[in-house]
Amino acid sequence: LKGLIILLILILIITGVVFIQQGIRKIPVQYAKRVVGNKMYGGQNTHIPLKINGAGVIPVIFAMSLLQFPVILASFWGHMSWAKWITANLAYDSPLGMVLYVLMIIGFTFFYTFVQMNPNQMADNMKKNGGYVPGIRPGKATEKYLTRVMTRLTMTGALFLAVISVLPVFFGSLAGLPRTVQIGGTSLLIVVGVALDTMKQIESQLIKRHYKGFINK
Repeated sequence: LKGLIILLILILIITGVVFIQQGIRKIPVQYAKRVVGNKMYGGQNTHIPLKINGAGVIPVIFAMSLLQFPVILASFWGHMSWAKWITANLAYDSPLGMVLYVLMIIGFTFFYTFVQMNPNQMADNMKKNGGYVPGIRPGKATEKYLTRVMTRLTMTGALFLAVISVLPVFFGSLAGLPRTVQIGGTSLLIVVGVALDTMKQIESQLIKRHYKGFINK
């Protein structure tokens, strides 16, 4: 019965990973029409795709590496009392280590996402190209709007990453599984991410082959 419950929880976790990894918030953008010489440019509608989890597994890897670094250093002085305290309390499955792990995942998610997609730069580029979000003034107002939306999405993605990283360890401990058998959140995210990318590549190849066949006819 315990194994069946763990399997059901694992299926629910994988479903959640797929849902969040594929989740996108589309910000509508309209471009004003411009006449240059005898030609008219712009006047098109498009959108900015903002992913819920735009950072991927990078924050989890960074947080785990940073958390394990003092533990690795302390292992060289294993006989010292302070080294034993670090080894016992900074492990990711200990209460203190788990709290630090979650906080670092959230911090790295915000840092990596906002480095990748800078709201100030996006708002400037839109303003230069005559683009605007409907109902939002170009420039500073657009930057504030994008920052607010990205903050909400990133917080959702960061909490998702933290939960996914902690849940397998938590349920593995409840089930009494040894640490070597426990499935880490990073491994789960990487496996699901690779599977989704493979499916997208296969789908694009099938679409390309279908269009080639249509053109040949």
